[in-house]
Amino acid sequence: MEWIESLDTGQVSVLIGITTGLLFGIFGQQSRFCLRAACVEFWRGQPGEKFAIWLLAFSLALIATQVLMSIGHLDGGSIRQLTTTGSLSGAIVGGSLFGWGMVMARGCASRLLILSATGNQRALVAGLVVTLVSQATLRGGLSPVREEIGSWWLIDAASRDLAAWLPSGAPLTLGLVLLGLGIYLAIKHRAGGYFSLGAALVGLSVALGWGLTAWHASWSFDIVPLKSVSFTGPSADTLMGIINMPRIPLSFDIGIVLGVFAGSFIASVLTGQFQLQSFTQETGLSRYLIGACLMGFGGMLAGGCAVGAGVTGGAVMALTAWVALLFMWLNAGLADRVLDRG
Repeated sequence: MEWIESLDTGQVSVLIGITTGLLFGIFGQQSRFCLRAACVEFWRGQPGEKFAIWLLAFSLALIATQVLMSIGHLDGGSIRQLTTTGSLSGAIVGGSLFGWGMVMARGCASRLLILSATGNQRALVAGLVVTLVSQATLRGGLSPVREEIGSWWLIDAASRDLAAWLPSGAPLTLGLVLLGLGIYLAIKHRAGGYFSLGAALVGLSVALGWGLTAWHASWSFDIVPLKSVSFTGPSADTLMGIINMPRIPLSFDIGIVLGVFAGSFIASVLTGQFQLQSFTQETGLSRYLIGACLMGFGGMLAGGCAVGAGVTGGAVMALTAWVALLFMWLNAGLADRVLDRG
């Protein structure tokens, strides 16, 4: 503990981010965790291994995070997603655009980062476009559009905590039900113990991020925001820092991006899965670029990507996160039907 206290706030934050990111990156790559793949299976009426993997990760993130909140380690009153004004219009429109985008780019923002580290140049190019559009949406030329759409339907902080609307213990019960369904599907479709364990650790890494930032905030003299795994905003900040600054300010978000990339790279090399892959006539380019633009804008408008809003925000029962996740699912199914089955 003494050596940690000798570090400044930024150094501790980046170490926590790297630790969380390494766990997510290693097991996200190994388990092939992907919301797009889960949506495709679900909407084609064939919920199988990929759907089971997503359910296991999501349910364990929800369960572990709710346990942290129930024992008082994680204070909901200090979580931005539960204590600030939210935008349901942003969640609906942004989630819809993100759902279309991840089908077109064949992966959500987290999946693109993970695949980039395994040598997939298609994912790297798409991921860079997501990052650039995210930055333009947050602080650049697209920010007025984001602010306008986001202002259509606002909800106050008191209405944003979905758990407050439900009976006591309902979020934990929901998580256990989803976990049971995930285990059943994993067994039925022979997902394998290794993939299932990897999915479980992906989910637990989300809770780990919440838990470690709460622990840091409990003893730091500086204000430490409570947060966990997310990609659109952190990726944009990391890229802009590399471009504009000789030294990037250390933060949890920077650590997450570096940790996930490093974890996925290490896992792919050690398991012989690292392989350079580029665009071909069959894969095309336009589809990836359009999808990446939709994800970049949609993710920032929705308040996060499929992981940042869908899993991390969903785990703390933020209403806007659940709405964004719902519209990601709905529109991913629609996009799959129109683009890949139509």
